[in-house]
Amino acid sequence: MKQGRLVFITINEEQSKSLGGIDTAIPLPIELGPDETELNRRELTTEMFLSGMLRCLSLDSEGEHSEYYRAIINAVKPAILHELNAAAILKSRNGDNKSALEIFLLLEGLVPDHPLVLLNKALVVQAIFSESDGDTGPFDAWEKALAVTEDCRGSVEQDILFYAGLFFNRSGNYRRAVYCLESFLDAAGMPEDDNDEETNKKKAAAALLQEIKNNNLEDDDFRDARDLLMKKDSGREEEALPKIRNFLARYPQSGKGWFLLGWGLRRLGRWEDGASCFEKAVEHGCDNSDARNELAICRMELGDYDEAERSLKKAFLSDPDNPKIICNLGVLALKKGNKEEAEGFFRTALELNPEVTDHENKS
Repeated sequence: MKQGRLVFITINEEQSKSLGGIDTAIPLPIELGPDETELNRRELTTEMFLSGMLRCLSLDSEGEHSEYYRAIINAVKPAILHELNAAAILKSRNGDNKSALEIFLLLEGLVPDHPLVLLNKALVVQAIFSESDGDTGPFDAWEKALAVTEDCRGSVEQDILFYAGLFFNRSGNYRRAVYCLESFLDAAGMPEDDNDEETNKKKAAAALLQEIKNNNLEDDDFRDARDLLMKKDSGREEEALPKIRNFLARYPQSGKGWFLLGWGLRRLGRWEDGASCFEKAVEHGCDNSDARNELAICRMELGDYDEAERSLKKAFLSDPDNPKIICNLGVLALKKGNKEEAEGFFRTALELNPEVTDHENKS
């Protein structure tokens, strides 16, 4: 029997012994190679059976023989979870996140709802889609991971809450970020004066929570305005601006609010107004690479190249591997007539991210 690239076969007694003496009546899956159209039964190995069962579980974790396949895999390879997890982490550290994700998907089929697998999968999915605006993959992965933190508070579950909080904060879902960070601190405890890794996580979570609350980022107008500006379809800026202005009328000291207003104005081509807002964002504590980069864009369009260069250099110093900042340094060099310098910046930006474009930045 064949399903896609999987071929299901019954095994003989010798093959059964290699797999711990299993039932020869239940068919086992073997995955065909990319160039194979049929199975060569004379070249079957134990590893091929294990790989086929893992693939089958990743495609249907609740299939008819799923528990049977899991029992075989764990009996033959009792350390498979830790071995494959380590292999996937190594792939990710070497920059091959797609291969790492493939391994985590296999593991997810083998051990559904395992906190460690779900955490690492979410981190890898987030890395893969970090430059893909509006992709739901990371959101779905983190929500699936968070589902296993409800009744248990081990160290891995606490890490899920912590890193999910960081992700939701970066993506602008501040209410979800607050939930994750508060849950993390409730489970892990408030930070003390130590300087170990766990204490530093607690300090980071507490500081981020304070920043969100100080900037009132859970406010409905702020959330609605940001959601409108994040939509891919154009023309939502005019709808978003009144909401963010309402927010700033209540919270005029919010650097994030001024940043959001500047972002909407910049997208409408209102360079002077946008620059003024980004300067206020910096003044009110939102002094980061995103704000400096956006300010530079406005200054470039206004022809103030010196000020644009100062802003971009500050952005680069705090975020030297950001391809959009490097690309904008190239745009500035090109505007100033320095073609060779611009080409160097563009090459570097493309090496970091082949999909990076001009000075459109979505922070």
